[in-house]
Amino acid sequence: MRTTLETVHKDLAQLKKDVSYIKAVLQEGFELSDYAKKALKEARETAESEYVDLE
Repeated sequence: MRTTLETVHKDLAQLKKDVSYIKAVLQEGFELSDYAKKALKEARETAESEYVDLE
């Protein structure tokens, strides 16, 4: 596959759009649901020794 200046330009333009979208999403104010808050609290209280190694 040969990379041309045109394909690099298209890829960069798409990346720029994607980054703009991600920035907009991150700037929005949002709050966790009660379920998510409870799950996060439980996870923080769980000792690391109880975690399951996935490897």
